[in-house]
Amino acid sequence: MAVEQTPAQTGAQSRIHNIGYRSYDGQRLGRAYARRSLYSQSLRGSYGLGRSAKSKVLPMLLFAVMCVPAAIMVAVTVATKAKELPVEYTNYAIVMQAVIGLYVASQAPQAVSRDLRFKTVPLYFSRPIETSDYVRAKFAALASALFLITAVPLVVLYGGAMLAKLDFTDQTKGFLQGLVSVALLSLLFAGIGLVISAATPRRGFGIAAVIAVLTISYGAVSTLQAIADAQTMVDGQSSTAAPWIGLFSPITLIDGVQTAFLGATSSYPGGVGPSTGAGVVFLLAVLGLIAGCYGLLMRRYRKVGL
Repeated sequence: MAVEQTPAQTGAQSRIHNIGYRSYDGQRLGRAYARRSLYSQSLRGSYGLGRSAKSKVLPMLLFAVMCVPAAIMVAVTVATKAKELPVEYTNYAIVMQAVIGLYVASQAPQAVSRDLRFKTVPLYFSRPIETSDYVRAKFAALASALFLITAVPLVVLYGGAMLAKLDFTDQTKGFLQGLVSVALLSLLFAGIGLVISAATPRRGFGIAAVIAVLTISYGAVSTLQAIADAQTMVDGQSSTAAPWIGLFSPITLIDGVQTAFLGATSSYPGGVGPSTGAGVVFLLAVLGLIAGCYGLLMRRYRKVGL
């Protein structure tokens, strides 16, 4: 038979332990601070900072691969007392587009795939941070990382041009044009890389998909441009179709914009890029793709955050 305990006995056995928890009474930093923190953490992660040593190897190696050719060009220019740099500022990223594509393929999935795979995205949105904050922070971080890896070699080239005592006005103008070009490239490549990577939580699938999109599109467009350039018109001029085919690849889009507006020499077969009028279409296509990628990311993360 159960023995009923008196209130005094119950009180003697009950204990309330103070284990030290207390409410937070500090300053509430809000969404802006959370967005800046996510941006900073994602930017650092794009170069392996704050992660394991193994995570630093590939981004740092690619960064070095981007900068070493620029340093070699500077050394040759200074040693030979050349009158100009071996490559234009606007064309350096075009020449190194394979390295840039590999960097995007390696870091875009790293930026978003782990959050999707381990289902941590809803945890972000349980705090004072919204879908737009997450997307903007990730987009801005990868675009900033791409701008660093593409702009630093231009700084090396510009510094070498000053050491070689090349014309200050021409070099400064070319350098600024190159910065505008790589800024557009960084936004475009970051958007494309994040949209593809956000479609799957598997990092390996994201890497393969980004490489396929950037590589296959460039290879296909370059091949079609070469075929179009080889076909001459009745009056002997090159076909006007070649520049328009450049609309179907990210790197040739950037090439078309800088050829039309930034005084760049086109890398299209035959060296014939779009005219200024056609360049407007190329510029609108670039801006439209950037905006479209942002919109697709917003749509994706509204569903993921539920």
